[in-house]
Amino acid sequence: MAYEGITFRGSRSGQIHESRFLRQNLKPDEVAIKVTHSGICGTDLHFIHADMVLGHEGIGIVQEIGENCKALRIGDRVGWGYTYWSCGRCSACLTGHESYCPTAGKYGAHHLDQGSFGNLAIKSEQWVFKIPDGIESKYAAPLLCAGATVFSPMIEFLKPTDRVGIIGVGGLGHLAIQFAAKMGCDVIALSSTELKREDAINLGAREFYATDGVADYFTLNVTKPLDSLIITTGSENLDLANYYKLLKPVATVIPLTISFEPMLLPTIPTIANGIKIVGTTPSGILIMIQTLEFAERNNIRPIIQEFPMTEAGIMEAMEKLRSGEIRYRAVLSWQLASEST
Repeated sequence: MAYEGITFRGSRSGQIHESRFLRQNLKPDEVAIKVTHSGICGTDLHFIHADMVLGHEGIGIVQEIGENCKALRIGDRVGWGYTYWSCGRCSACLTGHESYCPTAGKYGAHHLDQGSFGNLAIKSEQWVFKIPDGIESKYAAPLLCAGATVFSPMIEFLKPTDRVGIIGVGGLGHLAIQFAAKMGCDVIALSSTELKREDAINLGAREFYATDGVADYFTLNVTKPLDSLIITTGSENLDLANYYKLLKPVATVIPLTISFEPMLLPTIPTIANGIKIVGTTPSGILIMIQTLEFAERNNIRPIIQEFPMTEAGIMEAMEKLRSGEIRYRAVLSWQLASEST
């Protein structure tokens, strides 16, 4: 049986173009998914000039399953994220860190002929996840990358008694505030201006500080030093030495965003204060499941703006994301696409 669908891909000019996806058969461990929604991630902007199908925050309905599939059934509402496949045999896979598998299939490097910008996807059952009934599809999509990205290091490095600083109240940051607050942490939001103060407090931050124009962060008068600092904004012009003034000794710094600008790391203060800089990447299989379950149980939802799954809708969403106009995650919808025709 042949599988054929619509896809939307980037191009050298940065324009989105409609294309076709064709697969002649389904492997025994694969499922065919009718896509209904897709989140848009900042990573999609990195690949908009590449000749590849975009999107990795997909939600849809299982249409067919391979003969070896055990966990999913036709009609299940499912989603997938940044990682598409892992070997299951290396040390990373065997210790539950599948996203660090040296041969893992990931967005931007594999499956370039398909993505979540489209109406059909074929994925390994191992990396496709059931969506809890209590989360609408349009809210589930951003949880599959942005949500898991912020929740994964929190599980490993935060405690409920921690004071956690979150730099940036954006696509990642507004979810990080919610997850950390629901874990019981004392959340402190740091943003360049006062514009997002009300949002940050409503999402769960107990303190908010605007940093624009502040030369010395001692003068912010943060009430108590921080155990951890989560960076959800770009590293360009980020003065970690200034942020160190807000931290306890032996604090943990967790940079989450993909940036091509180097992060300035003050060597002596890092060593002298035992500061830990933790690298992290979108999470393994168990954490993906736990992210969705925790979000459903604790009523964590992204704040979204919806756009139709069309060339024009995708371009509009991408331009708004590039210019910083999205509050706070863009989601593409086939229902909106049908309503706009």
